[in-house]
Amino acid sequence: MAANTEENLDVAIDALLNVEKQMRLAGDVAGTKKAVVDIVELCYKARAWKTLNDQIVLLSKRRGQLKQACSKFTSFDLAVTAMVQKAMHYIDDTPDVDARIELIQTLNNVSAGKIYVEIERARLIKRLAKIKEEQGLIAEAADLMQEIAVETFGAMAKTEKIAFILEQVRLCLDRQDYMRAQILSRKISPRVFDADASKEKKKPKEGDSVVEEAPADIPSLLELKRIYYELMIGYHSHHNDYLEICRSYKAIYDIPSVKEDPAKWTPVLRKICWYLVLSPHDPMQSSLLNSTLEDKNLSELPNFRFLLKQLVTMEVIHWANLWETYKNEFETEKNLLGGSLVPKAAEDLKLRIIEHNILVVSKYYSRITLQRLSGLLCLTLQEAEKHLSDMVVSKALVAKIDRPMGIVSFQTAKDSNDVLNSWATNLEKLLDLVEKSCHQIHKETMVHKAVLKA
Repeated sequence: MAANTEENLDVAIDALLNVEKQMRLAGDVAGTKKAVVDIVELCYKARAWKTLNDQIVLLSKRRGQLKQACSKFTSFDLAVTAMVQKAMHYIDDTPDVDARIELIQTLNNVSAGKIYVEIERARLIKRLAKIKEEQGLIAEAADLMQEIAVETFGAMAKTEKIAFILEQVRLCLDRQDYMRAQILSRKISPRVFDADASKEKKKPKEGDSVVEEAPADIPSLLELKRIYYELMIGYHSHHNDYLEICRSYKAIYDIPSVKEDPAKWTPVLRKICWYLVLSPHDPMQSSLLNSTLEDKNLSELPNFRFLLKQLVTMEVIHWANLWETYKNEFETEKNLLGGSLVPKAAEDLKLRIIEHNILVVSKYYSRITLQRLSGLLCLTLQEAEKHLSDMVVSKALVAKIDRPMGIVSFQTAKDSNDVLNSWATNLEKLLDLVEKSCHQIHKETMVHKAVLKA
């Protein structure tokens, strides 16, 4: 019975191949496509997966087709496109994983190097990579995804391109290939997420490639923005780049769907606060700190508002008191799954408080003894000197240490021009004061004379 079925299938396929040949040589696009698709459907209905693979390879090697008028592709190129698209619908119906992989690889080989099925090939590679990942072969899945450069595909929808690149980045992060993950992530400009999707799409000009609609399973642009910044958080966490992690959380926080839901924005805002505190002092950190303090939602988190307020206030923070107040909050945040604080965050938190205190001292003192400085910082002499030296090396502070005398000078050496400018400014201020005083004396004299005359 099985032999008869196979014979009937072979006869039917041979008949359709003859029809396909006649249509192809006649330049009949619709007829060629129908014949090719019918062959694929016939194999699928018979559940002859090996025959289906063989026929796909055979049909893709057909030649002698005529170029279609007003098209850069031949009539059979369009038939191959239809064949690949039709066969892709049958991938999920394969009996087992091996048959599924074999069909995907066959379609992948057929579409390799053909620009008219580049989008289909990208989707096939993505599906194959997903299977490999499910089998635990993450490195192999990442290598497969990296073969495709979707940024050059003019006909692929923007959201699908972004989703594909993000999948490449995710797999690189999973295999801990951080350098390649960074290179791939730079293919996506963060400004693309701020595009106004409500604007009417421009009609393609003559000669432009028609952009296909993204598949239904591709997330929206705002959802892709969230995924992008979550991946960036993973990348920056590896390098302990707190400021970039904070900026990524800030971008997630600004997504409308997050900002409108307290259950979503509360944990994100908490992380923004923690990573702001952990970030080294610089203009960007200071700007983010002030903008976060102005956020109305921060009033819902009074502890974090007070913490940030302490950082912008030019007062020495006592580490022991701060740690006692925020230790439980910190440990809770650190133990959260997904986007938790990095392991060395506690050490860095103490370091940032010490740096803040040194900056505060430099604002109020031009010269101070190391003994007094170490007392203000609650550190030993050696620790105070080490932290001060580190800040000077990183150019966060200008200071000089006279070790024999044990004195720290925060004054900067002025050159002759600065000294002369300072003198000129002081003289100008003095003359202004003299002029104002003379005016007041003259005014009082005139008033007094007027009273006497009266």
